[in-house]
Amino acid sequence: MILFYSNEHEPIHVHGKFQGHESKAEIIIENGKIREIRIKSVKGRKPLQHATLNDFKQFVETYADEIVQKWIDYFVLHKQIACENINRRIA
Repeated sequence: MILFYSNEHEPIHVHGKFQGHESKAEIIIENGKIREIRIKSVKGRKPLQHATLNDFKQFVETYADEIVQKWIDYFVLHKQIACENINRRIA
């Protein structure tokens, strides 16, 4: 599951959760462009295991623009956003 909590803070980031483990991916933006994605641990949580962590990072890299837009819609523009189920394989 990939999500952000409703009381988040900057930098823009999403959490990846799987089987009791959790990590987060910070999306670093400079001059309006995504510059870097930093994978970090979440305090008090076991980090995602290697294979799952790689899948999480690949997902965030693939969908970074959409994640940033949803963040802006929710936290900046205060719009309602819908959960999205992505069922296609990421190559």
